[in-house]
Amino acid sequence: MAWLTLSIDTDAAHAESLSDALLERGALSVDLLDADADTPDEQAIFGEPGEPPPGVWLHNRVSALFDSDVDVTEVLRAAALSVGLMQMPEHRIETLADNDWVRLTQSQFEPIPISGRLWIVPTWHTPSDPTAINIVLDPGLAFGTGSHPTTRLCLRWLDNNLKGGESVLDYGCGSGILAIAALKLGAARAVGVDVDPQAVTASRDNAFVNEVTDVQFYLPNKAPKDSYDLVVANILTNPLRMLAPLLANATRQGGQIVLSGILESQAQDVMNIYEQWFDLNSPIFEEGWSCLSGQKR
Repeated sequence: MAWLTLSIDTDAAHAESLSDALLERGALSVDLLDADADTPDEQAIFGEPGEPPPGVWLHNRVSALFDSDVDVTEVLRAAALSVGLMQMPEHRIETLADNDWVRLTQSQFEPIPISGRLWIVPTWHTPSDPTAINIVLDPGLAFGTGSHPTTRLCLRWLDNNLKGGESVLDYGCGSGILAIAALKLGAARAVGVDVDPQAVTASRDNAFVNEVTDVQFYLPNKAPKDSYDLVVANILTNPLRMLAPLLANATRQGGQIVLSGILESQAQDVMNIYEQWFDLNSPIFEEGWSCLSGQKR
């Protein structure tokens, strides 16, 4: 069986109502993404305790899935009219062939070498080097599988700089990969924090699979107020701007901070903020992304 996929770029005023209208007219699923993702115009959407719930992006991409016998053009026309769009929005319709989706998905994820001794290995693979430090991790609902440049940049920093015995805060922990890696590389204890309850659950599950102890994962309002030898935050530029005082306060004097999720063009802006508290090293770049690090004065 094949399906039809519909992609539409729309503004913030119509993104959610258009998504609902497509579902009401037979869409099997609808996904809403930032149309400017991976560009300098990428917009961070996140929620913190005590703040209003996050909204939608300025420019949105609505993706909908339909059965193959549906007249998708007519569905879109009716949905657009129902939300006040007098003209058909620009769109693209493609055929999605039937596949063994489990095998197809698994085939896209091979073991990832981070360094000579550190690998990320999905559960369905045998480690390429059984003697290496292998982090067992499958793709899931939370960010952080080792495939994104920002995750690799942070992992390499940990591999090159951890001495052993450190306390670590992984803020925006996603899958928990950085906290888990830190412990496997010799850190004494780790705390992970994320605003997404699914990320907290995924992190706990991944820590169990990797048999690491001395790690706890929390939502922000439940996290302990403590200071750490190392604070690592692989999120996005806008959250890093807003969280700068919090992350600086969580880093002990003389401790280290590692920041990523920052586009290369945004690195200096973030450095200007964190230089209030830290002596920063030269940024490291990979595929248009940045990793910043420094020591707290």
